[in-house]
Amino acid sequence: MSEADPLLSCCSYRPHAMKKHVQRSRLPQSYSKRTYRGAAEKSGLCSTYVKIRETDLHILSEVDVSMKARELASRFRLQVERYIDSFPEFAISLVPLPDDMLAPPIIRAMLAAGSMAAVGPMAAVAGAVAEFVCKGLIDEGYNEVIVENGGDIYLQRSTDCIIAVFAGESPLSNRIGLKLAADEMPVGVCTSSGTIGHSLSFGCADSVTVLADSAVVADAAATRIGNDVGSYKNPRDGVQRALDAAAELAGIRGILVICAELMGVCGRVELVPLD
Repeated sequence: MSEADPLLSCCSYRPHAMKKHVQRSRLPQSYSKRTYRGAAEKSGLCSTYVKIRETDLHILSEVDVSMKARELASRFRLQVERYIDSFPEFAISLVPLPDDMLAPPIIRAMLAAGSMAAVGPMAAVAGAVAEFVCKGLIDEGYNEVIVENGGDIYLQRSTDCIIAVFAGESPLSNRIGLKLAADEMPVGVCTSSGTIGHSLSFGCADSVTVLADSAVVADAAATRIGNDVGSYKNPRDGVQRALDAAAELAGIRGILVICAELMGVCGRVELVPLD
């Protein structure tokens, strides 16, 4: 474990006595300052930040990639914006839309992920931008690349990594890490929450984190699973609903779900405790 790079901020699991769950209001301000990014500075890689309106990227690579990363992020944002100009439903649909063979690859990937997870294509936009920017940098010859877009991540590394889970007010927040083996990369790691941030979720899980070959797929799946958690009086019910929803989805490696004091895991997920 000493060879793994810390990536974000993490959480270690221990059983807790069941407590009465109190419905908490969503706290977008708890996530907007991106304070979790401080831990990523310890990775030994060079940090690059790219912010273009809603797109907020933190990129780690061997060298500063500011200019190329901004160029890539602008290109893919423009493709999405132009597609929305032509097909406004793409931006607002909460249900899958049909494939469009004439659309740019990032649009087709979002459409396919939405169909897989039974959600609208924009549910995958953050993961899509992270993945396409990361792949663009890899195509430019960079070998060690991590792209995080508002908590959704796509990465390619030659060493094991640890990614943390921020789960808002849950006592498990920042205490459990997901260990990713170098031989299983690239990988997408995306999180949906009903209690943190501004993204639309119809559930109240503190976090639903999905691992998949694609960050586009992981993002859409995290949204779908988070929605299926719904509201709950007993955190155990929320965890179980998330695991049941994950079992219905193809194309994901595994999930970690946190609801208040409890968590559930299924699939190819290796957890590590963090101080």
